[in-house]
Amino acid sequence: MNTPPSPSGAEHTDGSSVRLGALVPLTRPGWVEAGRHLLAGLDLAVREVNDSGGIDGRPLELVVRDTAADPERAAAAVDELAGLGVAAVAGEYHSVVARAAAARADALGVPFLCSSAVLDELTEEPTEWVARLAPAQSHGWRIYADFLLGAGRCRIAVATQPSVYWASGTRVLRDHLAPRGGTVVELDTNALTPEALCDALVDHGATALLLLVGHPEPAVPVVRAVRGDRRLAEILIGAPAGQPEFAEWAAVLGDDGAGIPFLRYLPERLAPLGERVGKELRARLDEAPSFVAFEGWDTVAVLAEVLRSHGSDRAAIAESWPCVAVEGTRGPIRFSRTPGISVWQWAWTPIQVVDRDPAEPDRFRILHAG
Repeated sequence: MNTPPSPSGAEHTDGSSVRLGALVPLTRPGWVEAGRHLLAGLDLAVREVNDSGGIDGRPLELVVRDTAADPERAAAAVDELAGLGVAAVAGEYHSVVARAAAARADALGVPFLCSSAVLDELTEEPTEWVARLAPAQSHGWRIYADFLLGAGRCRIAVATQPSVYWASGTRVLRDHLAPRGGTVVELDTNALTPEALCDALVDHGATALLLLVGHPEPAVPVVRAVRGDRRLAEILIGAPAGQPEFAEWAAVLGDDGAGIPFLRYLPERLAPLGERVGKELRARLDEAPSFVAFEGWDTVAVLAEVLRSHGSDRAAIAESWPCVAVEGTRGPIRFSRTPGISVWQWAWTPIQVVDRDPAEPDRFRILHAG
């Protein structure tokens, strides 16, 4: 029988498993498809670690908790996982949820490796306990803004909802575009119907509409309304947050969902490790893996290396972030202190602006790389 890990996350010598907590959105209103891909990557990497002997002969065990995109639920899950003696917590896709989890992990002294969330201020104050694989929003969204300018799109409208994440994204876009001759106008989808939003786009002379909103509501009806409005035939619809990455987007919107540029955190070509992992993920998911699935695999690869080299003591794990040097699916992973970022950051994962090819919606076109 396995002995439960101690609440302190201290070293074991009895052959019991090394536990990792995993925060994943698996039910609505969380983005379930993103959660499924993230969990597939986490789970595949754990299986491979155990197939290769585990952590110094001890199996790695993933303890999964569904956040359902709820910050309070995520914070409570960190409390529970800490009590179960996990060595570290990993995962999460939604930025606002990850921020709540990071704050709680910092308060409890539990290492948290954030897989996918991009909000710059993941914690209010600098912390040694949290590291992140995804690029910061300010970095990725500036690359997206450069793409817009390069495409001749200077009059930008953002369809938005009240959220720290969307407000932060709007601020990044405005701060980057304004000195370069661009303008940003906000359109509140809670106050405007899709049809009224189309009227506002015409009134403002917008050349691009960015979807800073949830999926499927209200993103899907907004896209349908804009695509069906002849006055807006030349407008570019964009989605920097990555909604079109997942197959559900194409399934719901069909041809209307193509030609909508978004940010994707993959290199132009995967190295052999990425190719191998990608094939395994495709088999597990029965579809092409998103960049989120690769983020999940990379998360466990980092933590497994840290556990092998520094043990499962929580303080030792947190102290190891600046020593990490791991070959990930998308390139060599190292963490550093980056100006304006409060956590240990991989600076930077490869970034692309891509869209679904209107002629072949299952195929992605690389439009810009950062």
